[in-house]
Parts: sequence; C-alpha cells; structure tokens
Amino acid sequence: MSENLIGYSDNQGNIVDTQSGGEGFVGEVIEYDNSDKALEIIRHSTAHLMAQAITQLYPNSQFFVGPVVEEGFYYDFRTSQKIGEEDLKKIENKMKELIKQKHPIEKYTITKEEALVKFAHDDLKLAVLSRIPDEEVSIYRQGEFEDLCRGPHVPALNFLHHFKLTRVAGAYLGGDEKAEMLTRIYGIAFATKEALKEYLFMIEEAKKRDHRKLGNELELFMFDEEAGAGLPFWMPKGARLRSKLEAILFKAHRKRGYEPVRGPEILKSDMWHTSGHFACYGENMYLTVIDEQEYGIKPMNCIGHIEIFKQSSKSYRDLPYKMFEYGVVHRHEKSGVLNGLLRVREFTQDDAHIFCTPQQIQEVVLEVVEFVDAVMKKFDFNYTMEISTKPEKAIGEDAVWELATEGLKNALTQNHLPYTIDEGGGAFYGPKIDVKITDALGRKWQCATIQVDFNLPERFDVEYVAQDNSRQRPVMIHRAILGSFERFIAILIEHYAGEFPFFIAPTQVIFVPIGEKNIDYANTLHTMLLDEDIDSEVLSKNESLNKRIRMAEKQRVPYVVVIGDEEEANGSVAVRDRRAKEQYNLTKEEFMVKLLQQLKEGRI
Repeated sequence: MSENLIGYSDNQGNIVDTQSGGEGFVGEVIEYDNSDKALEIIRHSTAHLMAQAITQLYPNSQFFVGPVVEEGFYYDFRTSQKIGEEDLKKIENKMKELIKQKHPIEKYTITKEEALVKFAHDDLKLAVLSRIPDEEVSIYRQGEFEDLCRGPHVPALNFLHHFKLTRVAGAYLGGDEKAEMLTRIYGIAFATKEALKEYLFMIEEAKKRDHRKLGNELELFMFDEEAGAGLPFWMPKGARLRSKLEAILFKAHRKRGYEPVRGPEILKSDMWHTSGHFACYGENMYLTVIDEQEYGIKPMNCIGHIEIFKQSSKSYRDLPYKMFEYGVVHRHEKSGVLNGLLRVREFTQDDAHIFCTPQQIQEVVLEVVEFVDAVMKKFDFNYTMEISTKPEKAIGEDAVWELATEGLKNALTQNHLPYTIDEGGGAFYGPKIDVKITDALGRKWQCATIQVDFNLPERFDVEYVAQDNSRQRPVMIHRAILGSFERFIAILIEHYAGEFPFFIAPTQVIFVPIGEKNIDYANTLHTMLLDEDIDSEVLSKNESLNKRIRMAEKQRVPYVVVIGDEEEANGSVAVRDRRAKEQYNLTKEEFMVKLLQQLKEGRI
C-alpha cells in the first residue's frame, strides 16, 4: 500500500492525519483499498468532490443529500440549468482540476440552532436539518465548498483519483412523488485504477447483455405502451423458452411430492381483508366491483391454496401437504420502477405452499433449500441466503414471529448453512429466507424465497386432526424457487448473454438447406426433432447460403446444421456447434442421440 493511501481516524471515525496519528493518537489506521469500509469513505468523499465541481460550473446550485449506495454514490441537487448525460464529462474534468489543488477536507461542528441560522436561505439544507435529531451537526469543508455530513471523509482531495460519473436521473425531494423533482447524478469510485477499469468493463458488458436489448434482438418478448406499461407480451420464441422452463420445473415439483393446483385470479375483497393484504398491501392491488360487490385481483396466490387445503379434512398423516401453481398475479407498481421483465405489473410466480406441523418446519425448509440448490446449480448460479425478520407493517403477535424466525434460523444453523440477517425485511405475515444469486458478471439478484407463516392459518381457521384427535393449526410455508418466470428469464438472458443452454433454448437447431432440392430433407429432420420436443427451424429464404448461415448465427442457437446433396444422400448432417465452437459431421441418428442426451441434462 503506497504511503499516500493511508490515513488515520480518531475514535469517532474522523480522518485526522495522512502521515501519523499525532500525539496521543487513539484511533485506527484506515487503508484506502477496495474493502467495503474504505470504499464507503472514498465514495462519500467523491460525492462531495462532485458537488464542489457542480457548484463551480453551476453557481446557483443547491444540494440536498449525497449518500453512498450499493452502486456507488449520488447527489440530489437543484439547479436552474438542465444537466444531461453529455455534461458528465465536463463535471468530471472539473473534479480532476480540483484534485490538483489538493484541498484538505476539514470537519467542524456547530449546534443545530446555529445551522438553522447559517442555512436559513437554503430550503434544501433546512429539509436535511429537519431530519437530523441531534442537537449538534457536523459540516465538512473543502476549499470554498461545504456541506452537512456525518462523514468520515478522506483527509484531502488528492486521495481521490479513480472515479466515473455514470448517469443523470430525476429524483423527487425526499422520495415524495408530490414534492419537487431534483436532479440526481450517480457515480462510482475505487481505490485503484485497475478496480475502476474492471468495473467499467463490467458495465459495458452489462449493456451488451441487457435483457431488454437481447429480448428485442432475439424476438423473445415485447412491450406496447398503448396496451399498458409493465405488461409483457411473449412472442413465439420467448414463449417456447418459457414453456421449456415451466416443463422442467413441473417435473421437478412432481418428483418432490408437490400437487399441481390452480386458484382464481380474482376474489371478493372480504377475503383480502381477512388475510391482511388489504391493510398491509392494499395500495398495490387492483380492485373492481361486480354486482355491487368489491373484488380484488390477486397480488399473491396464498388464499387460493388455503381454500383448496380446507376443502377436505386433513390429518397429521397428510402433512406436510405440498401444492404448487404457476400463478399469474397483478401488482400496482409505480411507473418509475418498471424495468423490462425485472419489474412488471403482471407476472407469474412459481408459487408453492406447504402445510406442515411446527415440528416439521426444519425438515421442510431444508428440503426447499435442496430444491433451490438443485435449480441454481443447473443454471450455474452461486447464491447466498438471508433471513428477513418482522417488518414495521406486519400482522400477528411478536411471540409467533419469534417462533417462526427461530424455526428458520435453526434449520440453517443446525445444518451448517451460512446466512445473514436483514432486520425488518420480512413479509407482512411472516419471516423469510431470501436467496440471492450471483450471475456471470458478479451481480446479485433476489429470486427464491421461503416464508414461514403462523398467521394466515389462524386468520382462515385452517386445521388438521392431530394424532390425539385434537384439532391443531398447521404452519404454512410459502415458497418460490425462481421468484417469477419473468424476472428469472430476464436474469437468465443477461447471465448467458442470450446463449442459453440447449435444454431451454427457444430454438435449439436451425437447418440451412444449401439448395431448394434439399428443403424436403431439412423439413423431414425438423419434424423428427419436433416429435421429441426439440424446437428447430428451416431457414430456406431466397438468400445466399452465407447470409442464411449468418442469420442463423445471430439467433445464438446451439446448433446450425447445413444440409446439401451429400448429407441428403448419406442420411447425415453437417453440424456447426456454437457452444463448443466446432464443426463436424454425424449421421442423423447420431445427431438425434446427442440432442436427446442434452435434453436430459435439463432434469432437476
């Protein structure tokens, strides 16, 4: 570590010196590497550097907040001039000029009363002060720029070199849709040039893999604003991909003892009041009135499965009782958060509910974790698990929540499965395990979830007959492996960059007949594959052979098969294997055996 990347902090976490701790120093040495702690300090300091540059370029600017976030940092501010993506380079250059001036970054404190006087003519600063409960506030100053901040920061501007401003957005003041729209600029910063370079490469790669871009190029899905935002249309190739995923998962559920069910997509509002959805989730629901009776379109599948479970008497011998549904749900998402298939208003959950005794919680949770593990390994995902506890807006007694939360913790702890805690992140009816997967670019996505629920069985008077013939409440475990087909497919598109494994590829083989007389043989092979549930196309357009091969390659299919007179005479195929990057000849029988073997690789 070079000497100018070492600073020292006092016992309050404030950086005080770059060379030594000074007389009586009691703080810790801060090395500005790419560790989480160091990056938080670097990025917070870079946010202030950006704000200082904006102040010089746009002197009338006023600043709200500039926090560190998972993707770097941002600053919200007001300016009379419109700032666009094309202005980011100019701001970056000004930041580099300021770095050369090597301004020290200094902290001082004043009382909140003094701060109210100091910033009396700045309504954004007053808004920030209104959120600070302390009677003393800290201010960080660098050159002529200063702002309210808890810190800590690096000692001087010359500690900041490796940054990039990434985008401009709008942001409502304090996140309130009824408030003023401010300008927000996002950025990223690292301790080393190499780390920044690696990050920027990843961002460019992510743009190439963007599921919205590839979804359009590969003709998988579409959106139509005239039809409604956040409502995806699945085109033939996308529907084929989705149906393969559904079929693989259907078999996997049946092997594990789940029964398929299907509930209605609309229920009387009374049901949603009983469940607690109206009180805790009502603003996200779509409502309608039929014969003067209010109905709610389902945002979740739980109630339908409860009704099915209650339809006939169950005993302890029937538990755990597992049912699953590819349930279509609708949620009133705000326009600003819609994002391709990742965030939509209509989606399909691979939803399941397991009714069990309290004593069976651990074995059921572990069985679901095994199911999750099998699916994630099949698609080459690494994953971590997080237990989310009772949120502020919830139903049920604290004691019941504690029992459910301990059940999840014990299941993972006793089987040496690592997890972290997300305090207050649970569903409104129970704690949960969230599974976060890591894709090919190292990005984390939340997909699978396992939720333990004592509350809904109580609210809907769900019972089973225990061994002693008494009536007992079962525990209801909610779980989804993919989360939703829409979101998981979006992640798969980006994870594989459209180069899907054979067993889910929307088109698995494209036949390219060299001449018109070879089309019949190609069609015969196409039918032979279709009989085995293998999707293929015959590319027989009136184009040159090379152009048709290029068109086939652009679809990123696993196999492009060229058919000519020789292949037809020999009953063979000339294969271009895109995944192995090889070309070879096989008999049509050998090719079929190879394809069927690859289909089997999709089993879970």
